[in-house]
Amino acid sequence: MIHPHLRPYDSVLETIGWTPLIRLARIGAGLRTPIYGKAEYTNPGGSVKDRIGLAIIEDAERRGELRAGGTIVEGTSGNTGVGLAIAASIKGYRCIFTMPDKMSTEKVRLLKAYGAEVVVTPTAVPPDHPDHYVMKARQIVRDTPGAVLADQFYNQINPAVHYATMGPEIWEQTGGRVTHLVAAAGTGGTVSGAGKYLKERNPKIRVIAGDPVGSLYTHYHQTRTMGEGHPYKVEGIGGDKIPTTVWFDWVDEFRQVSDKMSFTMARRLAREEGLLVGGSAGLNVALSADVARELDDPEALIVTILCDTGERYLSKQFNDAWMQENQMLETIRTTVQELLARRPSNAPAVVSVAPAAAVRQALTLMSTWGVSQIPVLENGQSVGGLIEGTLMTRALAQPALLDRPVSEVMDPPFPEVEASTPTDRVGAMLSREHPAALVRREGKLVGIVSRYDVLQQLIGSR
Repeated sequence: MIHPHLRPYDSVLETIGWTPLIRLARIGAGLRTPIYGKAEYTNPGGSVKDRIGLAIIEDAERRGELRAGGTIVEGTSGNTGVGLAIAASIKGYRCIFTMPDKMSTEKVRLLKAYGAEVVVTPTAVPPDHPDHYVMKARQIVRDTPGAVLADQFYNQINPAVHYATMGPEIWEQTGGRVTHLVAAAGTGGTVSGAGKYLKERNPKIRVIAGDPVGSLYTHYHQTRTMGEGHPYKVEGIGGDKIPTTVWFDWVDEFRQVSDKMSFTMARRLAREEGLLVGGSAGLNVALSADVARELDDPEALIVTILCDTGERYLSKQFNDAWMQENQMLETIRTTVQELLARRPSNAPAVVSVAPAAAVRQALTLMSTWGVSQIPVLENGQSVGGLIEGTLMTRALAQPALLDRPVSEVMDPPFPEVEASTPTDRVGAMLSREHPAALVRREGKLVGIVSRYDVLQQLIGSR
């Protein structure tokens, strides 16, 4: 049993860093190259950005730019803001953060919980637009006496702190056996700083940066020209501008990964590895798995970054409805045949009556088998339908109807569907007037489904 916290700390700031390195054995099952995740979500603020928050503030203090009672301003996807806010709360500074409106509501509430002020800006604006979250932060600094900009995209303290902490930790934790670092670039501080340190220790180590589809980084790294980006959903990584905190010369390769693949892998990490992490970690692990398959070398060792806690994305990637709305999770579609298979095996496939049967007999059958509607069949064909509620109302008003043939009181035939029809399509065709549908397979009548059956399936009771 390892006991890393053998003494008390003077403040929470001392707990930043020296995060665990965890083998992703289940995600990596079947891969000969092992993948390890650096669990940055175990930092006190729940993300890798805790490392730079404290370092940026202490650097501004040393240079005399940040004084007692001062204000820290930053354009952030949320996590850097948390890192800054934690340090600021202990040191007594005010914080104002700008963030794009694509960020999760959890992040906004989290920043406010630490006492920060949050200004939400539109996502779909050019990087030089006054309402872009980075430009808005710069304007707030100009308008606020005693304010400093953390400037994570251009502040060289960002990659420098990863060079000083993240890189050495990975080297020591792997005993120098690491051969590949896979880390998505947002500001680029993590992959640049840690990558530079590791390459200085062993030039053969390859540094691979993950990038969301839609980001400009991959195209820029390949061509050194600006491409054309487009919006994407994963938070905190990629970019629509090129920051100076990405040290491209220390990155061997950029590779793009889709939102869907990133979010799907993040969900897998929670369910298969017990690691609740964000979409950027999902991207890192998905890319690491691709690299491991390509290497197919048990002597190689991949380290990737589990950037932040998934608790910040419960309304997004861990919300099935949100995933389905964004075409990243397939709706589970059951067929009518599957619905019929869940029926009790002791019940007839179809409870029916002939046109000449008495109304009394039809009501008795409904009561015996617990059904609310039955078809009227003649020579295997549906010629009418009986609905319990309607039939009982008429029989109570005219008791003599009980002994009349159902052909005199039946409603029009129920609609018919094939057994392979998706359940949701059947649900759309059923109504108060047509509360059930007959089911055929290869021309043979094999069952009946009601509005109640479909509803029970939709709410998960069947």
